[in-house]
Amino acid sequence: MKRLLVLSIAAACGLANAAELYNNGPVVNGTGLSVLTSPATTFGFGMNTAAGISVADDFNVAAGQVWNVQSLDFFGYQTGSTGFTFSNATWSLVSGDVNTGTVVASGTTAVTNGGLQGYRVTETTLTNTQRGIYKASADVADFSLSEGHYWLRWSLTGSLASGPWQPPTSDARVGNAAQALSGASFSTITDAGSTLSVELPFAINGITAAVPEPSTYMLMLAGGLAVGAIARRRRQQG
Repeated sequence: MKRLLVLSIAAACGLANAAELYNNGPVVNGTGLSVLTSPATTFGFGMNTAAGISVADDFNVAAGQVWNVQSLDFFGYQTGSTGFTFSNATWSLVSGDVNTGTVVASGTTAVTNGGLQGYRVTETTLTNTQRGIYKASADVADFSLSEGHYWLRWSLTGSLASGPWQPPTSDARVGNAAQALSGASFSTITDAGSTLSVELPFAINGITAAVPEPSTYMLMLAGGLAVGAIARRRRQQG
């Protein structure tokens, strides 16, 4: 009875809802391709843990929201692969500036195969399958994010000599993604051909909860008092 009442209160308050909290994609277009379009010339950007190369991109948690993060999805390829080649993601989540902000959470986490998303190709090699883009899913220890501006920084460990490589979002939109070479600070990524900055696909998964309004707190308090009253009555009757 008590469990049902608590669940009913949570449902009435609308405090939590399992969801993809944020997606910075798209990874590929509707035909399963990420097309390198002239004048751009860079297929992918290095994010090789072994070489000390990381990439980063930012996102915001909206006012009045609290996220309980449970997993992270990364997307990359190794040229010439015929399957999933990634084993670990080294990542950190920073509040504020990408270089000097406060690290909220970090780790080196084993990744699982989230599936082939499509292929990185050029306008003249649309059927090329050398660069299969895979989702690498990292089940992380839960952590919370309140409203604010954050950067996700990451690199992947792969089993092949080429890469791992990070493709930009397939819509080729201009952004503020960054890269750090071994021992260096993060700086804005630009495509070698177009000289434009880019965005990188990633996803954050977990539970989102609205910060309760005062009326919600009152409902929760009333529910807690009701649960306590039921428990006391049972003890008196037992």
